[in-house]
Amino acid sequence: MGTAADNETTPYWSLPEEIVLAKLQASPTGLTASEAALRLKNSGPNSLGNNRSLSTLRLLGRQFRSPLVLILVAAAVISAAVGEAQEAIIISIIVLASSLLGFFQEYSASQATEKLRQRLSQKTVVVRNGAETVVRADEVVPGDVLHLSAGSLVPADGVILEARDFNVSEAVLTGETFPVVKTPGVADVGAPLAKRNNVVFAGTSVRSGTASVLIVKTGVHTEFASIAASLERQVPETEFSRGIRRFGLLMTEIMFAMVIVVFFANALLGRPLIDSILFSLALAVGLTPELLPAIISVTLARGARTMAANGVIVRRLEAIENLGSMDILCTDKTGTLTEGVIHLDGWMDADGRPSDGVLLLARLNATLQSGMPNPLDEAVVAAPATDLREPAFVKRDEVPYDFLRKRLSVVVTSPEKETVLICKGAVANVLEISVTSRAAGSEIPLDEEKRRAIEEKFRIWSEQGFRVLGLATRKLSAPGPYGRADEAGLCFEGFLLFLDPPKQGIGECLEDLAARGITVKMISGDNRYVAAHLAASIGLPPDRILTGAEMSQLSSAGLAAKAGHVDLFVEIDPNQKERIVTALRSRGHVVGYLGDGINDAPALHEADIGISVDSAVDVAREAADIVLLKRDLGVLIKGVEDGRTTFANTMKYISITTSANFGNMISMALASVALPFLPLLAQQVLLNNFLSDIPSFAIATDNVDEQDRGKPRHWEIGSVRRFMVTFGLVSSLFDFVTFGFLILIAGAGEERFQTAWFIESLLTELLIVFIIRTRKHFWRSRPARLLASLTALVVAVAFALPFLPIAAWFSFVPLPASMMAGLVAISLLYLLASELTKHWFFRWEDRRHPHPPLTRTAAHRRRLRKTSPCIPSVHIPNSTRVDLDHG
Repeated sequence: MGTAADNETTPYWSLPEEIVLAKLQASPTGLTASEAALRLKNSGPNSLGNNRSLSTLRLLGRQFRSPLVLILVAAAVISAAVGEAQEAIIISIIVLASSLLGFFQEYSASQATEKLRQRLSQKTVVVRNGAETVVRADEVVPGDVLHLSAGSLVPADGVILEARDFNVSEAVLTGETFPVVKTPGVADVGAPLAKRNNVVFAGTSVRSGTASVLIVKTGVHTEFASIAASLERQVPETEFSRGIRRFGLLMTEIMFAMVIVVFFANALLGRPLIDSILFSLALAVGLTPELLPAIISVTLARGARTMAANGVIVRRLEAIENLGSMDILCTDKTGTLTEGVIHLDGWMDADGRPSDGVLLLARLNATLQSGMPNPLDEAVVAAPATDLREPAFVKRDEVPYDFLRKRLSVVVTSPEKETVLICKGAVANVLEISVTSRAAGSEIPLDEEKRRAIEEKFRIWSEQGFRVLGLATRKLSAPGPYGRADEAGLCFEGFLLFLDPPKQGIGECLEDLAARGITVKMISGDNRYVAAHLAASIGLPPDRILTGAEMSQLSSAGLAAKAGHVDLFVEIDPNQKERIVTALRSRGHVVGYLGDGINDAPALHEADIGISVDSAVDVAREAADIVLLKRDLGVLIKGVEDGRTTFANTMKYISITTSANFGNMISMALASVALPFLPLLAQQVLLNNFLSDIPSFAIATDNVDEQDRGKPRHWEIGSVRRFMVTFGLVSSLFDFVTFGFLILIAGAGEERFQTAWFIESLLTELLIVFIIRTRKHFWRSRPARLLASLTALVVAVAFALPFLPIAAWFSFVPLPASMMAGLVAISLLYLLASELTKHWFFRWEDRRHPHPPLTRTAAHRRRLRKTSPCIPSVHIPNSTRVDLDHG
């Protein structure tokens, strides 16, 4: 034992348990509630820290991060330096107003998102006042004793006091794929993270077993916090994010080309240098949808609020767009395709006869195990006790369940003082460690004929829709402790038959998903017979099956070629789920994965859209992008519609802004060369851009046509480019008509020309929204009230500007009524031409990308419902005969 001074400098993982407890003034029975509250006040919350004011300032600073904004500010400074102070002030005010508009919208969206995230705060089990208590993870303090089990996320750093078959995944810290076995003890002083096997770390997750952990470090003092910047989860780039990035590159190329050409053209014509610079930069700003980040944030935040009201909590806003683009949904069957309320409907001996002895063994195994709660054990516990001796059995030990063995064993002492190991698990996995079976109360050798008979019973019950587990026992003589090695030489006792009927209305949900262009693929660890029976009963094709064993023989390329043609992935090892998702994504599908188990986390992270449920284990819920408050595909369908609404409204802004701006900027660029004066001053261009952006924020609230929500929609940068050019050229054509009217007919001078074209260009940019926002005739699709109201307000401002006191600031002058009437007439003709162009454009696009016909899956469901309207009765011996239709 070292000195007290040594203990002060020695890291906690190298100190004996009693010394660590003493340093923390804690005990194995945990803290009191009052002591924990005091420590929380002193040490602060168990989080990585979030300075709200800093976040707000960062958000504000982001509005001024655009190079164009910075260049405009610099240009304004230069204007002031050369004596153009009024122009500099006006430009600065408009730039500031645009930036603040974006800031307030994004800040509001971020606040709303934060409130949604708080609804999913992580919970953990601590010992307070000597009893287990569930608290929020950020309330954990040094000295707390945590009880961790399979599926738990570790909330802080601590040393292990007790552990049973405790395996922890530390990939987030060490990159090591395989779980690490953790046990109580002492590690070397200089041991690296991967070698501290007596310690658990914040951010890691429990794969199997149970443990009691004494918390030593929390919040910013944890190992995770010290390297958090480099360990921040690398989220795969979503399809929508990729589209936005490519769109940004497209606009940047066009913008720089236009700035350079216009600047040099005006300079060669002898225009003032400052005016040429400001005009060129204003054109660039006018072309760029600079409020796109704010529009996306607002649209996504509103979508998230709408989805939350419908039972879908969004953990990562970008995922909303992918939910709308999803065309394949991979899901387990339990609780999603089935009711998820599992019933124990039969307890049979090895010969297939009802046996109360088998039920007693099952109840002992289920009630005495201390691992992760699961529906099968809950169903066993709910079954009626039939043996009065059950309370007399005493638990001695336990071998927890894991996904490789697929077994769970408890060791008990019987009333007759015999030590018995009771093993429950998958039939094949129990059968492989059994050497005898029980018949008429006696053990007989388990020969090949007997094994085949057991396997045949298992197959028949599975084909009838039952999930079947096996039970086996072994009498032990050694005093213990006991482990996996004792699971050998067992006597096969019998079967447990569980029933999880199809969820009511699931067939209609699957049809609804198919009608929306989403194919459902079942991924299950259950055997092929159970999966095929369920698939046939709910309308999924039951014949296109791939087993885990067959999948293991396929290369990545082979699986990618085959996966799209498979409907049921069965007998799947948990580690194969991620491979399936990867294979489907490699073929261009946008894949959603719905899971709630420990081993679903990799697949949830790999999927384009990870979906979990509020009742999922911690590690699955944290890996998901979207969390369902109710495990119901109907809720998910509503979420898909909300996602598509969000996607559609975002694309509206991009289409409207780029097409109108592109046309106006091309017109101004050409006019600046052809006319003896600039068609618009820089401050007029910026004001035009600012006013046209105001109604854009209302696009987030706009109504979306049903046909825009009826199928997955994907980013097509080519389509965006064609749309921009097509409608931009139509806009430019009418701009030139306007120029001709103003110069040749109205005889407008410089100030009248600039005023008139400012009004006309703003008017067309505002009204084109109502044409482009729908594929229908615009009068057949009702816009949102807010969008219509803001547009009307800005139109009124546009007409009023030349008569307001501030008109002189922008060099506006009043226009005669005849000129105003001409502008209105040209604008109406432009809207009519745009309406006709719209229908031609979308017909052309649909020929390029025809809509897919009804999927084979949906067609199969409809045929199946006509021929198989219900599920047949299932016959099993005596008292366990049931009708699956009624559960």
